[in-house]
Amino acid sequence: MATRSAIFRLLCEAASPLYGDAEARTIAEIILRDICAVTRNELLVEPNVELPFADLERVVADIKAWRPVQYITGRVEFFDMALDVTEGVLIPRPETEELVSWVASEAKRGSRIVDMCTGSGCIALALARSVAGSSVVGVDISADALNIARRNGERYAPHVEFIEGDVLSDMSQLIPYNVDIIISNPPYIPVSDRASMRRNVTEYEPDIALFVSDDDPLLFYRSIAHAGRDMLSAGGSLYFEIYESLADDMCRMLADEGYVDIRLRHDFLDKPRMICARRG
Repeated sequence: MATRSAIFRLLCEAASPLYGDAEARTIAEIILRDICAVTRNELLVEPNVELPFADLERVVADIKAWRPVQYITGRVEFFDMALDVTEGVLIPRPETEELVSWVASEAKRGSRIVDMCTGSGCIALALARSVAGSSVVGVDISADALNIARRNGERYAPHVEFIEGDVLSDMSQLIPYNVDIIISNPPYIPVSDRASMRRNVTEYEPDIALFVSDDDPLLFYRSIAHAGRDMLSAGGSLYFEIYESLADDMCRMLADEGYVDIRLRHDFLDKPRMICARRG
């Protein structure tokens, strides 16, 4: 049986060649926290405590094979939730937390909200817990994603409804009532950018949630915006997470669809990654 510090070093040694030292330390801390229930403070204060870790060899192999740490542990922290994630479900990112915070700061009490391309349900659940009196629906085409979203919903916001649907079809038929907010983090990475991305993303996360044709990178945004003209109540708003290179194109597309008060926001890396528009 190895000590906490020895296991931490072993995990770092496996991850550092792939991710660099700083990210490797974060990965090792996440594994110790989520699999072994050892916090960072416990590691620092009592590093020489022996730690049973039956799956250590498998975990090290997974790290070396580029498997994302969230799939290794089966969970991801998002706002105040520890959400389940599995392969086949997009891993929530910190940028998406920023988008949710923006919506939560502007949404009115009792807002009716639809989260399109809900994935793990992270956006829908965070908004249901942040916007008092809200009613929230999450929509996704993936049965695997919906299973995880519903599991997360049972734990954190049982009143959120998750339904199967294709955002490229007539969403106004699937949700036949007006809503106040539509929010989405749809597929937006052009396929041509795949070659420049790390293997932990391209080899494990679902293509269906990541990539879109180079010929029409706004495909999902345009479809959702078009549906929003019928689905949104008067003065209702769209919120999107976007690819930084699409910011100008998104502004033009939303204006062409008749939306007004179009606003871009930058993320913590000062990249234009969020956009909001109001139904005209």
